[in-house]
Amino acid sequence: MKKIYILLLFVCLSIVNVSAQFACSNFTLLSNISPEVGGGIKYSGCWGWTDTLNDREYGIAGSTTGTYFVDVTNPYTPTVSAFYPAVNGNGNWREMKSYKNYLYVVNDNGAGTLGLQIFDMSTLPTTVTLVSQNMDLFRRGHAAWIDGDKLYVSGITYSNNTTSSLDVYSLATPTAPVLLRRLNQDYNFITYVHDSFVRNDTVFASCGYQGLYVFKFNSNNTFTQLGSLTSYPGSGYNHATALTPNGQNLIMLDEVPASLPIKVLDVTNLSNIVVTATANQFPQTTPHNPWMVNSRYVFISAYQDGTQLWDISNPNAPVMSGYFDTYPAGGGNNNNWSGSAYNGQWGLYPYFPSKNIFALDRNNGIFMINTHLFANPEINIVGNSTNIPDGSVATGTTNNTDFGSVVIPTNATNNFVIQNTGLGSLNVSAITITGADASQFSIVTPASPFTITPSGAQILGVKFTPSSIGTKTAMINISSNDNNEASYDFVVSGLGISSSNVMVNTSNNFDLVVYPNPASDHLIIKYNDIKAQDATLKLMNSLGQVVIEESLSKDCCSKDLNVEGLPKGIYLLQIKGKTLSEVKKVMIY
Repeated sequence: MKKIYILLLFVCLSIVNVSAQFACSNFTLLSNISPEVGGGIKYSGCWGWTDTLNDREYGIAGSTTGTYFVDVTNPYTPTVSAFYPAVNGNGNWREMKSYKNYLYVVNDNGAGTLGLQIFDMSTLPTTVTLVSQNMDLFRRGHAAWIDGDKLYVSGITYSNNTTSSLDVYSLATPTAPVLLRRLNQDYNFITYVHDSFVRNDTVFASCGYQGLYVFKFNSNNTFTQLGSLTSYPGSGYNHATALTPNGQNLIMLDEVPASLPIKVLDVTNLSNIVVTATANQFPQTTPHNPWMVNSRYVFISAYQDGTQLWDISNPNAPVMSGYFDTYPAGGGNNNNWSGSAYNGQWGLYPYFPSKNIFALDRNNGIFMINTHLFANPEINIVGNSTNIPDGSVATGTTNNTDFGSVVIPTNATNNFVIQNTGLGSLNVSAITITGADASQFSIVTPASPFTITPSGAQILGVKFTPSSIGTKTAMINISSNDNNEASYDFVVSGLGISSSNVMVNTSNNFDLVVYPNPASDHLIIKYNDIKAQDATLKLMNSLGQVVIEESLSKDCCSKDLNVEGLPKGIYLLQIKGKTLSEVKKVMIY
């Protein structure tokens, strides 16, 4: 029943001959398999799951005949561990999400659909266990999202053929979801929710041709509307959204008609949602599903044009940083738009600890790919400097952070900014500018000492005053007065500067690996030999408060940290020794 087609390994640096390979840029193809037999459209939605007890990663692929559980721990040789067939019908619209070791699968086909499937994945790689499959909750569901211990299912059809736009179920008992509320009990003017993105009980509901609506699911199990966006550039059938970690920007996609652009939204004020930019790889590209991985990068599955990686560090001017085209039969990379605009890639999963990407093409199956832009975003070099492109995120620390050698071209227009996009405020005690051309630079606002707050609330402005022709360089040094060892992200961007480089000097580290991320109850922490020095682990919330602090053994290289019961949100995890310190961001849901 299982058929593996091809395994490929190559690095894509530019568009290549698609008759033999796949068009791509800044991506590496690790493998491609297609276990579903036959031709045409064979696959739909996908997800991923990490078995933290056994350090294994699984990609989950919905197909027309059932659900595949694929061991992708070795991304070069993915192996189908289990398959559970559909019952009495196919599944062209199969979607799934995980909670703990359970997988929840919904299907929106007609005859034969038998409600919500629940699988226990703890028995992988040997098998999976079907816990439940019945129509007690509903017969059909179009999409699912899990926030905390709640399951949100959109596009509901019940066994008596009545419908609901969006239902919320409690997963307090994961094997027996309990209905908490239907959206139409509070807002019956919403006729259909195609998909939803939910964080901390705030629901971004893609309501098809009715547009985008934002609701709060309250502690008393009722909905309250927070905002909406019903008229905007490139509007159509509102399909799916993804929110940045800081909650300030939303990526929104409209699916019908084909070829509508990506939208970047400012959602800092939900009563006044603003579209800050629209973009598309090609005028005919049809983006389908977005997946936000950090404040800078969003992955998008774009049907005939495959996987795309967009840089939205400047939400007013998104830039496509890379792509991998899983559908060489059509699309802009091949200048062939024949066939359905909805052939090609449906979805992907970018949240494995390995940072490998599991992408599922409706026609061509499972792709394991990665990109160095996401897999190695941090710079950790001893005694050297590394260039970071203008407008990108650079990781520094609160103490004596050097944004070395800012290079300004001769055609610059005198100003650039450094902006803190981290989790907490940075109390700055001193800013110095040094170097051969330091006299050409001055800090224009604000005066030191001051606080640089996250997300653009306040920026450091630096002015360049040319006195002669030629490129100017200087060292910008930021020193903290709060002795906080947490790391901060900075965006360096030009105001009228055509190009510039920012160099960041960082120290050696612990090779810190943290997974799963996001996590619900446990974090697995791995680190290298800490060189016979005592080290301390701290988990800090967004206010900088230490919520967990533990000592680490110098003879051990891993730890299981219990985070069950902590408030949902973004945290900083730090390991600090006598001479080394390293920090990772983690999300707890």
